[in-house]
Amino acid sequence: MGLTRHEVRESEFLLIYEKMFREESVSELITLHEEDFEYKCSEEIESTANEVIERSGELDGIISQFSKKRSIDRIPRVNLAILRLAVFEILYRKDKVPVNAVVDEAVGLAKAYAQESDVKFVNGVLGSFTRSLKADE
Repeated sequence: MGLTRHEVRESEFLLIYEKMFREESVSELITLHEEDFEYKCSEEIESTANEVIERSGELDGIISQFSKKRSIDRIPRVNLAILRLAVFEILYRKDKVPVNAVVDEAVGLAKAYAQESDVKFVNGVLGSFTRSLKADE
């Protein structure tokens, strides 16, 4: 049985978040946790996590443009991991996943893993970012 979109996104987020604290490669992290995962980590999950990490400078630049109240170094890492994944998906996977679905999933991750006040922050940053994209069309 395949993974749901939510399971894929949550796994990607968890790898991106953990990589912020660890030196191991994404592949090594997956190997370390293979026994802990309820489901196998797919190539898509590993590939996306690696791409987000490789583009973190670019993604952080975009996030900082739309984070009016917090500089990038003051954004809690859990929020930063959620935002990096969401901005990446909006920019590079919009043909696969609708923007509103990405925002909804990001807000869901914030509700599950972040502080209550962080949910509004994540939603606000992504809302501003997506409105800017619509203005550019």
